[in-house]
Amino acid sequence: MSDHHVISRRAAIAAGAGAAAAALTALPGTAAAAGSPPAAADGAGRKPTVVLVHGAFADASSWAPVIGRLHRQGYDVVAPANPLRGLRHDAAQVAAVLAGVDGPVVLAGHSYGGAVITEAAGSADADVRALVYVAAFMPDAGEVLGELSARFPGSQLAPALTQVPAPAPDGSPGLDLYIRPDRFHHVFAQDVRGEVARTLAAVQRPLSATAFGDSVTSAAWRSLPSWALISTQDRGIPAELQRFQAERAGSHSVEVRSSHLPLHSHPDAVAGLIRSAAHHVRN
Repeated sequence: MSDHHVISRRAAIAAGAGAAAAALTALPGTAAAAGSPPAAADGAGRKPTVVLVHGAFADASSWAPVIGRLHRQGYDVVAPANPLRGLRHDAAQVAAVLAGVDGPVVLAGHSYGGAVITEAAGSADADVRALVYVAAFMPDAGEVLGELSARFPGSQLAPALTQVPAPAPDGSPGLDLYIRPDRFHHVFAQDVRGEVARTLAAVQRPLSATAFGDSVTSAAWRSLPSWALISTQDRGIPAELQRFQAERAGSHSVEVRSSHLPLHSHPDAVAGLIRSAAHHVRN
C-alpha cells in the first residue's frame, strides 16, 4: 500500500446521471445488515466495529464476500441499508445506524456510498475513527456529486442508464435510475463472472436521480484519516477521479486492477485495506 498525496436540479441530475450512476455502486442482493460474534483480542486496543455502506444499484449484500473475510478475522460487521433516495436522506439514515454502534468504528463506503459516509461521519453521534473508500466518491464540502462525477472523462455509465418516472424523496415527480441489464456486466463488473453479474443486474435497486443534484455540507475526510482503494479498470468512476480524490484527501491508497466492483472481484484486497485502517485505529 502506498500514499498517493496523491444548478437547476435538472442540470445536476443530467451531469450526474451519466457518471452519476457511477455512483453506481455495488451490486445487489438482499441483506440489510450483518453482525459477527464478539471479536477476539489480537492487538493493543479493542477491535473497532466495521460499518459497510453500499452504493447505488445494489444493496448491503454486495459486501458479502468482504463480510465473510472480516468475520474470519474476528471483526464485528454492520452493513446497513442505504436507501438511495438522496444524499441528505441517505446520510441521515447511516448516521442513525452509527449512533447505535458501541465503541470505535471504521466506516467504509463503496461507490456512491463513499459520498454518503463523507456526509454521515461528521454528523453522527458515534466514535468514527477512520474512513475507507472503495472505488468511491470522496466529495469535498460544497461539491455537487453530479459535477464531481463529470470532472474526469472515461465513465461509460451514462449510456448504460435507463430512467423510470418515480416520486422524488419530497413527493414531487422525479426519476429513478437503473443500469440496463444488458450493459451491467460490461460497464460495471467486467471482471466478475457473467452469471454473477446477471444476478446482480436482475436484483439491483434504483438510485433517485436527485442524489446527483445534492451538495455535501461537510467532508469527514478533512478531520479523519482515510484509506482508498483505486480500481484502475473502473468504467463507472474513472481511475483518474479516484486518484485525484485520494491525493486531495491525503489518503493511504492502493491500486487494484479491478472493475467498479472489487467487492466481488478482489474481496481480499478490500478486506485487507479495511484491516489496515482498523489496525491504525487500535494502535
